[in-house]
Amino acid sequence: MAGLLRKLMPKRFRKEGIVIPVVRLQGAIMTGGSQFRPALNLASTAQVLEKAFSFKDAPAVAISINSPGGSPVQSRLIFTRIRELAREKQKKVIVFVEDVAASGGYMIALAGDEIIADPTSIVGSIGVVSGGFGFPELLKKIGVERRVYTAGENKVILDPFQPEKEKDIEYLKTLQLEIHQVFIAMVRERRAGKLKDDATVFSGLFWTGTRGLELGLIDGLGDMRQELKKRYGSKTKLELVTPARGLFGRRIPGISSSLEGAASGFAAGLVETAEDKALWSRYGL
Repeated sequence: MAGLLRKLMPKRFRKEGIVIPVVRLQGAIMTGGSQFRPALNLASTAQVLEKAFSFKDAPAVAISINSPGGSPVQSRLIFTRIRELAREKQKKVIVFVEDVAASGGYMIALAGDEIIADPTSIVGSIGVVSGGFGFPELLKKIGVERRVYTAGENKVILDPFQPEKEKDIEYLKTLQLEIHQVFIAMVRERRAGKLKDDATVFSGLFWTGTRGLELGLIDGLGDMRQELKKRYGSKTKLELVTPARGLFGRRIPGISSSLEGAASGFAAGLVETAEDKALWSRYGL
């Protein structure tokens, strides 16, 4: 009878072994999101993180990261939330890198008390990048005149429909340098005593997990299941924490009941997919 009751109890309350909650953070980091391009940001992860850190008897929370980066703001927000919860709930955070934790993905990984990666994972890319397209010549060819009215001389800097201006580029670079310094400070603080004195670390380069270990960007090589069982015993159980669903399942964001909405959503999805592919392909993925 006791055995039957134990089986009916939720896994986290069974005393058969330690249960480690697992959170999987996957994808490009950005605000918003759609059915075509699920976004990794604080809004999409806050609930799952809160749930994972609420496991009362768990000594640690395992976080799996697979992200090529994206918004520095959302990356820092997720990083900050993880550290706040770790302090509040007194849990150790162990981060496991899958294919890639680069740029903003690596910034989130810094929230881990330890970072473990596969030897072939990609880590690093501690830098800042901005990109876009320019169309001034295209407008001339198709006979379109660009008209913009502003209050404030710098309101339309970096307008893709106007020729680039040197002062606009210089201003953008000052912003990038400021963000880069924030990123560098985070790495120095979180990897203090581990980071190697190598000039390339903050250059924006990225490395395999093997080289990342040599540079002090990560703490070890391995996979989640084996590592956690080695630390907490062979009976350790991993429980993937997922978002709560409504009565009829999670609502797909961005769905429109009109044909016009569906068509525009599909077109936007194609652009988003191309941008997503560009982010991942930078790391050969």
